[in-house]
Amino acid sequence: MKKTKAVLNWSGGKDSSLCLHRALRTGTYEIPFLFTTVYEPDDRIAQHGVRRALLERQAESTGLALRIMGLPALPSMETYNSVMKKNLTGFKNEGIHASIFGDINLEDLRAYRENQLAEAGIEGVFPLWNLPTGRLAEEFIGLGFKAIVVCIDGLRLDSSFTGREYDRSFLGDLPGDVDPCGENGEFHTFVYDGPIFQKPVPFTRGEIIYREYTPPEGQYEAGFWFCDLVPEQ
Repeated sequence: MKKTKAVLNWSGGKDSSLCLHRALRTGTYEIPFLFTTVYEPDDRIAQHGVRRALLERQAESTGLALRIMGLPALPSMETYNSVMKKNLTGFKNEGIHASIFGDINLEDLRAYRENQLAEAGIEGVFPLWNLPTGRLAEEFIGLGFKAIVVCIDGLRLDSSFTGREYDRSFLGDLPGDVDPCGENGEFHTFVYDGPIFQKPVPFTRGEIIYREYTPPEGQYEAGFWFCDLVPEQ
């Protein structure tokens, strides 16, 4: 059976890692590269705040190429849509027919992605869709993945959760209204080892810092705790 050529949308976190693991196991897809977004001013992964160097080492350890979409800090939706459209058109011209995401249950986000993809003639694929997040968290840990919590929404969790291992102890300490996969943006992770990697990604924990943001539309303010991860040689 001929495999479908697909791009894997990569954040460096647990959901995209589990998504890649599932997609590879099906044998349905040829994945030539991982695709991610980096904010150019500080050269870090969008939302997660992880350094580009660690993202590159992750991709190297998976054995897959890496394609990066650069964006200004806190881009407007108009800017984001324009840059994404250009990338999707390029993917289609390269023979990409599917785009794989680790989204779980956010209906509006899936609809937004599928509308963008439809314009480029690319199918959206969601291997984790509507699966219980508690079960996915247990699957991730049970498969031997290792991850660090690198970003915390300061309105949902206190700073003590920042920089912790994403493990059963972490899950047990979460308040009852926080999703175990952080599907509502409560926290983000960096995966440094597991079955999709040829070797662990080495790093040391750096400082923990707090940053406040006001999006370009200005409709709200948000504050996040970040644990900086420093690449090791």
